[in-house]
Amino acid sequence: MEFMSTYGGLVLAFLGSGIAVGLAGWGSAIGVGMTGVAAAGVVTEDPSKFGKTLLLQALPGTQGIYGMLIGFLIWQKVGVFGTLVDLTLQQGFMILLAGIPVGFIGLVSAIYQGKAASAGCSIIAKKPEELAKAMVFAAMVETYAVLALLASFLMLSGVKI
Repeated sequence: MEFMSTYGGLVLAFLGSGIAVGLAGWGSAIGVGMTGVAAAGVVTEDPSKFGKTLLLQALPGTQGIYGMLIGFLIWQKVGVFGTLVDLTLQQGFMILLAGIPVGFIGLVSAIYQGKAASAGCSIIAKKPEELAKAMVFAAMVETYAVLALLASFLMLSGVKI
């Protein structure tokens, strides 16, 4: 019990950063991998379409970047790059909660963006001149990841230390 009263705030803050980085990164890995499978099929038939399919494959990777950004901001706030700050349980819990939007929405949106980008590879296979349309379909899913990033950022900014 003494451990939690001394270090509980930091433990919760690190859990929040783990949720942000881990879940968003996990979703991006799934989405990028899924699109890579579809892109490889297209490139097998026509290697000249590699660049177009690579653009689509990169899209689901942004959620992992958003999660890492919030993770870095949490680490900066708690002093990982200098001297660790003494956090109360309340502060640690608030930081934990700030990691949840970008983590969970990043996980789900990256997977669905991977599905949309994979379908976009089918567009590229038949009509490579329609790359912009394929990208728009996949990019629409990104809106929710950006909103989650904004929510996590504003929540984290509101934690006074």
